[in-house]
Amino acid sequence: MTVELLVDGAELVATLDAEDREISGGWVAVDGGLVAAVGGPGDERPRAERVLRADGCLVTPGLVNTHHHIYQNLTRAHRPSVNTSLFTWLTTLYPLWAGLDEEAAYVSAWVGLAELALGGCTTTTDHLYVHPRHGGDLISAEIAAAQELGMRFHPTRGSMSLSEKDGGLPPDSVVQDDDEILADSERLVARHHDPSWGAMVRIALAPCSPFSVSADLMRRTAELAERLDVRLHTHLAEDPDEDRFAAQTFGRRTIDQFEEVGWLSDRSWVAHCIYPNDDEVRRLGAAGVGVAHCPSSNMLIGGGGLAPVAELRAAGVPVGLGCDGSASTDHASLWLEARTALLLGHQRKGPTGMTARDVLDIATRGSAACLGRAGEIGTLTPGAVGDLVCWPLTGIAFAGALTDPVEAWLRCGPVAARHTVVAGRPVVEDAVLVHPGLEEMLRRHQTVARRLQRLA
Repeated sequence: MTVELLVDGAELVATLDAEDREISGGWVAVDGGLVAAVGGPGDERPRAERVLRADGCLVTPGLVNTHHHIYQNLTRAHRPSVNTSLFTWLTTLYPLWAGLDEEAAYVSAWVGLAELALGGCTTTTDHLYVHPRHGGDLISAEIAAAQELGMRFHPTRGSMSLSEKDGGLPPDSVVQDDDEILADSERLVARHHDPSWGAMVRIALAPCSPFSVSADLMRRTAELAERLDVRLHTHLAEDPDEDRFAAQTFGRRTIDQFEEVGWLSDRSWVAHCIYPNDDEVRRLGAAGVGVAHCPSSNMLIGGGGLAPVAELRAAGVPVGLGCDGSASTDHASLWLEARTALLLGHQRKGPTGMTARDVLDIATRGSAACLGRAGEIGTLTPGAVGDLVCWPLTGIAFAGALTDPVEAWLRCGPVAARHTVVAGRPVVEDAVLVHPGLEEMLRRHQTVARRLQRLA
């Protein structure tokens, strides 16, 4: 048997398979875009067309990003919007984002996906909910960037239908009516969504939040997702202002409204979920709703709360990891999010409240479950997708870290990927993006960012 790729010589392969096997001196074989075999020093390696060395590395499944607003990297650390509340932050930036067009969507996605890949991410979602009139087909522009780079991509067709005049936050220029949103959602699913095993592109439907769309749009979107058999995504329980808005507008808590409009199901995953009460945690778990944990964003603009990650997981909620938008987190490193999740777990629950293995599970298998792809991504087991990362555990940052490569991976560092492999093809090799166009794309990105920021 000859396989297309063999990743060999790892210090440790953390498979995240059903037995949680960790193989010292391990190797991973990939063929046809899927894992063909995983073994250790005593196992016969298959012949390979290509070998990637992983000496001194921890090898893990590729990390999976379950919440992001990639276009926001065009307004990183925008000075007038830093150190403000969520609602003020949004209303400050909406007029800039009103300038989005296909070029902006493409270059921001290209740069954002490249940044994610360099940080060990192999699959990412994106929640693009700003669709200015005459902006063009923003989602298809993002997908073109992902296909060019070779990243596994789950864009979500976001939407807003309530502008300032309707009691919402955004200006009229970035909202659409319900029928327009639903028609475009169906068009994008028909054009791009691939339900097959190992798919590189899948579409989900993602009204932005309970305070930016109508209740009717939420209901009709849930019905459309059921008919098309795609997933649902939105923000939920992100900020205390959200619950106050829900009480005034709907007469109930925001998670009660979420259930009222038909979203409390295992088709849904939500971003943040910082403020559920104990009963709501139980209900989310019973329904199988997933949660994208966004630790950096939650601390920067999330009202100061700490998401109850341990309680959510104990209740059966699939919890994944998310970067959130670059204008709130200002980076796209899932490694940094993973380390922050570790620290917040200790902050909430003490020194045993979270381990590096817990976080690795959240960033791989938990994230896969949020996307409805448990057993397909986020694990190194035969038949799963051939997505993996080689993390170097060498150099001054790891001097003395000899006893536990998984703990060292998060407790030491910072660390970026030596190799990032998607469907058996390197996207990052020897810490360098394989695609040669990064410098030119950064120049294009700066031009677009300056154009948008002049709108302030």
